[in-house]
Amino acid sequence: MPKANSNSNSKKKATPPSPERRGELLATAAEVFAAQGYNATTVRKIADEAGMLAGSLYYHFDSKESMVDEILSTFLDELWERYDAVLAAGLEPRETIEALVTESFREIDRQRDAVAIYQKESKHLRSLPRFAYLGDSQRKFETAWLGTLERGVATGAFRTDLDVRLTYRFLRDTVWVAASWYRPGGRYSPEEIARQYLSMVLEGFAART
Repeated sequence: MPKANSNSNSKKKATPPSPERRGELLATAAEVFAAQGYNATTVRKIADEAGMLAGSLYYHFDSKESMVDEILSTFLDELWERYDAVLAAGLEPRETIEALVTESFREIDRQRDAVAIYQKESKHLRSLPRFAYLGDSQRKFETAWLGTLERGVATGAFRTDLDVRLTYRFLRDTVWVAASWYRPGGRYSPEEIARQYLSMVLEGFAART
């Protein structure tokens, strides 16, 4: 009598999780992290929101740290792909600021929860070796915006008495704080919000004619 093949019967090869399911779980995790904060969020809470057991979630991710890492790195990779395209386009300083602001609001529309996590948690997380890229991105961000403002002052596009560092901080904070109130699918598109925002802000530091 032939022996049963125990390997084929009891050790079936696991099917890797689909990218779609992984994306759904990350979206759920991002929503929970954004609402409750990283430290207060547990794997069990994310699993509950996803309608699964906590042990099943570990099949997809080894820790909540891995989840927030993937959420933030994906957000920043996408943001910098768009920022780099703007910075490489050879636009005038004012046009560059307009394009950077517009891309920022588009990113808030696409990844509001990830932006909220970045705003709330990056200061803490970047002290951890795994998240050193958050500090690198922050420095790159500052260089891009400050460089554009300084170029605008030098070319006469912006006022010569402009404090570029103060202006940079104002732009940065007022743009990204929108993640706390913006809701996708609302009355205004991200492009319209950017246009309204720019119409209010630029008149405060554009060169007077």
